[in-house]
Amino acid sequence: MTDKLEIWTLDWVPMTNGPAGFVRDLRLRWACEEAGISYDVSTVPLAEKTSEHFSRQPFGQVPFIKDGEIEIFESGACLLHIARKNENLMPGDPVGEAETLQWTIAALNSVEMVSVPWWFLEITGAKENGLTDWLESRLSHIEGLLSEREWLVSDRFTVADLLLADVLRVKKIRSFGDRPASEAYIQRVTDRPAFQKAHTAQMAHFQAVDATGN
Repeated sequence: MTDKLEIWTLDWVPMTNGPAGFVRDLRLRWACEEAGISYDVSTVPLAEKTSEHFSRQPFGQVPFIKDGEIEIFESGACLLHIARKNENLMPGDPVGEAETLQWTIAALNSVEMVSVPWWFLEITGAKENGLTDWLESRLSHIEGLLSEREWLVSDRFTVADLLLADVLRVKKIRSFGDRPASEAYIQRVTDRPAFQKAHTAQMAHFQAVDATGN
């Protein structure tokens, strides 16, 4: 492994009503900022998937990372790799590590697996997509939990909070029902300087491409 990671993202996405600010390389930039890990950002084309892209990410998605001889795809796997480098994101004790792992996987498997297809069907104009009750149940359980604690694991921020807040901060999900504890949690996590720096950097990356017309 090296002292500097390489994070791969798309060369461009639409700035207006598009995914800018939500492309998942943001999660990895953010984790690196939290952990004080240096990184470079490289790109693959949005419009034309290359064989090299598929060799690094078999589904033609982003992000993926290179850390010396280690190459990893899927944002959750990349986050856990980064988190294990620094106790700012992953507690060093066995119990804290186990709880962080469980909540990281829960954010992906129990929340995002419902929220993403629900959101996608909503923006296609589906009147009843069959997922609303499921999503409402998941978000209600999270709301109850966050009304009783500041962070998911003990009394400290971890990579699990980074991931769950990123899942919940999508505007359509954020406006789903009245969930004050969840809203306060999202605000608390995204107010962190590391998120602000990573978000600003991603937006600047896509805005620079827009400015050149490429």
